[in-house]
Amino acid sequence: MIRIVVADDQTLIRTALATTLDLEDDIEVVGQAATCAEAVSVCGETRPDVVVLDVQMPDGGLPVGDGIDTLPTLLAAAPDAKVVVVTTFGRPGYLRRALESGAVGFMVKDAPVDRLLDAVRRAAQGLRVVDPELAAASLSIGASPLSEKEALVLAASSGGASTHAIAQSVHLSEGTVRNYLSSAIGKVGARNRAEALRQATENGWV
Repeated sequence: MIRIVVADDQTLIRTALATTLDLEDDIEVVGQAATCAEAVSVCGETRPDVVVLDVQMPDGGLPVGDGIDTLPTLLAAAPDAKVVVVTTFGRPGYLRRALESGAVGFMVKDAPVDRLLDAVRRAAQGLRVVDPELAAASLSIGASPLSEKEALVLAASSGGASTHAIAQSVHLSEGTVRNYLSSAIGKVGARNRAEALRQATENGWV
């Protein structure tokens, strides 16, 4: 029996995935989570074989940006778990980040159910499950040029936040924020921070 935890902040999607998986004779859903913190807690308690993990989830109190950022903490809580990241956004940068952070699989949510079931079973065997088109795109784009702090500050600039607001949200001085934003803009070859954020988001770097 393959023991599964499903982590997704959207209740309808999470329960639908859990119900679909639970219908299989060889699969048992042992837990669900709606935030990054809940995912770590539930996985630590249940020690699942496979975790189906969403990318865009609220942190729930953990100092992380998204589901991918949670992977190291989750795997520390449940070292034997195999993580399959399932996301609405099939961004090559997400794929690279997920695999570098310890995931064994990466799928988009509009994939056929049979493909998800196959991915779960293959992951349980320790096999890697990755969409081949995304894998090729990830290789062509390459790794993120942004440092961790540059990505953090750039992400915090979403919605046109002021330098002061960004500095408060990431606990850095305004001068440091300006330096990181300037560096990020230069590294991605953008004209301004809005364009840099758009490019970084499309590539899954933030």
